[in-house]
Amino acid sequence: MTAWVAGFQDTHPDVVTSYDPVGSGTGREMFLNSAVLFAGSDAAMKEKELARAQERCFGGDVVELPLYISPIAIAYNLPGLGTDHLRLRPETIAALFNGDITRWNDPAIAETNPGVTLPDLPVVPVNRSDNSGTTENFTEYLAATAGDAWPHEPSETWPRSGTQSGAQTSGLIGTLQGAEGTIGYADAAQVPDTLGTVAVGVGEDFVPVSPEAAAAVVDVSPPAPDATDLRLTVDLARDTTQPDTYPVVLISYTLACSRYDNETDVANVKAMLSYIASEPGQQRAADPSVAGSAPISEALRQRVDAAIGQIAVAAP
Repeated sequence: MTAWVAGFQDTHPDVVTSYDPVGSGTGREMFLNSAVLFAGSDAAMKEKELARAQERCFGGDVVELPLYISPIAIAYNLPGLGTDHLRLRPETIAALFNGDITRWNDPAIAETNPGVTLPDLPVVPVNRSDNSGTTENFTEYLAATAGDAWPHEPSETWPRSGTQSGAQTSGLIGTLQGAEGTIGYADAAQVPDTLGTVAVGVGEDFVPVSPEAAAAVVDVSPPAPDATDLRLTVDLARDTTQPDTYPVVLISYTLACSRYDNETDVANVKAMLSYIASEPGQQRAADPSVAGSAPISEALRQRVDAAIGQIAVAAP
């Protein structure tokens, strides 16, 4: 968002634009309370929120645009393993985060990592302490793929108590870096090179984290059941067996209204969203030094532009 705001200001220097990275849950609440004109969320809006959005949007609908696609890295702090990706099946990942695998040299880890000398260290799972779309996406993946190894429902709030945690992405990364043996989950672009990342089991293969593999799983995923021409939400194929797809994916939706109460807000919001969706905007975010995200496809861009084109001033 920092890069997008800077790029937008280059062509719209007279528009004052700011963005506060307070987390998905708080961001949606600020949007619904009319504190901001647009917001970002790492999870689609829920049914109760959609009902509130109609009032906030002057009788219009919420616009949900999947403009940031990024893999969620499962990162660990085991310096002795070098830069190789540990290969873990979904049920093993679930057991690590559920506290059922407690040491790194467990047979379930050794089985899929032949030849790797695993340390005899305690496993310290780390989760987000705040309401988080990243947590919801990660727990959705575990619920869809790990079977009985993950006995929890998807949730923005971490389902286990008494765990190590950190607030927002920076806090979680800081906790991971603070001790050996930790494992956590975060937007891949935010994970430093000092931490290892997991190659997750997909069918018979193991797929490392990458923007290309994240984009591939979005391409094989259908629209969400309640998607519309304004709400371009995606039902991610978490349990896909397609080769070279990485299913631990975060789609961040840009939220706006289809109706605002004045021409200035309409013009500014449409211009900002159009820049984010544009090829230059998407390429700016794809730069590894910025976010390393996966640019949206041309077909999706056309649908996004059509949704943006419907944003208008509310009838008096």
